[in-house]
Amino acid sequence: MAQPVQIDPTKMGEGRAIAVLTSGGDAQGMNAAVRATVRVGLYTGAKVYFVHEGYQGLVDGGDNIRPATWESVSMMLQLGGTVIGSARCQDFRTKEGRTKAACNLVKLGITNLCVIGGDGSLTGANQFRTEWKELLADLVKAGKISANEVKNSSHLNIVGMVGSIDNDFCGTDMTIGTDSALHRIIEIVDAITTTAQSHQRTFILEVMGRHCGQFYIPHTNNGYWMWFEKRKKQYNTTETIQQKKRITCASNQCLFSLMLLRG
Repeated sequence: MAQPVQIDPTKMGEGRAIAVLTSGGDAQGMNAAVRATVRVGLYTGAKVYFVHEGYQGLVDGGDNIRPATWESVSMMLQLGGTVIGSARCQDFRTKEGRTKAACNLVKLGITNLCVIGGDGSLTGANQFRTEWKELLADLVKAGKISANEVKNSSHLNIVGMVGSIDNDFCGTDMTIGTDSALHRIIEIVDAITTTAQSHQRTFILEVMGRHCGQFYIPHTNNGYWMWFEKRKKQYNTTETIQQKKRITCASNQCLFSLMLLRG
């Protein structure tokens, strides 16, 4: 019986190049995802590049696409936001912009792209992937890349990591940034509750969440808070609030607050 071939994991990526970018709204945990991508890529022997300023950096090229090293991702786990930047990019929405981005990747021999972002960012990445051969053909026709470069970059691999505090993507229990968002909401709810208790006043807190604001309810709801979804119209808001207020006052709590969700 033939013995299985042993593969050295430190050589799996030799001859390959990976680019990583963050796009759209920033979310805590993006830097950890960038760090993991860079170090795993380098461990396998691949070349890894940062794409600064999201898709705009991919379109503009030049110094926006820089080699990443093991040391360049040190001391970034505890940082919020994204250290390689993020930017809205109208250019990438056009085929001309995506053609420029493809040219920049081909010139550097990059055929693997890791995109960390939300729904719009990942949708753009998928469109970029599906158009890849067509974009290469346009670049050859325009004389911007050679036939040999097309051969070496004939396929583009895309990896998408969901960076969104909304937790609105299937296939994952919790998206990048959700846990931190929940912690921030809990901290704010606790702070507002003590003030409301002191002054016996009603407070209204609006939380983000796009179309999935209800996700935060189990983590922030308690006896003093009630919630409403902005897009729901079936509530008799006045009656519901008065009923809740009567219940809380009957228990001598004299405290009532609202949570308004982006549902």
